[in-house]
Amino acid sequence: MEQQVTVLLVDDHEMVRIGLAAVLDTEDGIEVVGEASSGEEGVRMAQQYNPDVVLMDLVMDGMDGIEATREVLKNCPDCKVIVLTSYLDDEKMYPVIEAGAFSYLLKTSRANEVADAIRAAVRGQSVLESQVAAKMMDRFRTPPPERALHEDLTEREMEVLRFVAQGKSNQEIADELIIGIKTVKFHVTNLLSKLQVEDRTQAAIYAYKNGLAQ
Repeated sequence: MEQQVTVLLVDDHEMVRIGLAAVLDTEDGIEVVGEASSGEEGVRMAQQYNPDVVLMDLVMDGMDGIEATREVLKNCPDCKVIVLTSYLDDEKMYPVIEAGAFSYLLKTSRANEVADAIRAAVRGQSVLESQVAAKMMDRFRTPPPERALHEDLTEREMEVLRFVAQGKSNQEIADELIIGIKTVKFHVTNLLSKLQVEDRTQAAIYAYKNGLAQ
């Protein structure tokens, strides 16, 4: 006999929970063990029942589905969280996947698709809505933005760069910052290297171009 897959429903809309429970209770091998109306309640019930799968809504008052997913998996690491939502925007999709969501479905999915995703989850197979999968592929195809060179400067080096851009000499910078002139020279050498420029003039130009001179 096939082992029952236990499922916890987490959604702040009662009619959604009622509908899901009614549909899943007709599916062989799937048992709904609890229904939570908030993220906080979902975390508590996950600890109580330790279900195989949590069907998680994303947008809820209080603790949202992203934080609830993170907390559920912290307490029940073997549980599989399947997001079931109406939202496809990047601000919600990527954070919940990063929080550990195993699969991502839309509420427009058919009942049998949700049931199949639950069974797939316990077999270790993720299911992503086709639009979600396309977005994920686009994200990986798009190279990450290049890190600005000045982001590697320390706070002190940024201060020195501002003074360099203002045309101050090493001695004037030393007086402004109340540090030794050798220390100023050390910071100037470092920032020139990090900015990949050859001299103070080029460093000043970089500072003005990137709004760092003030």
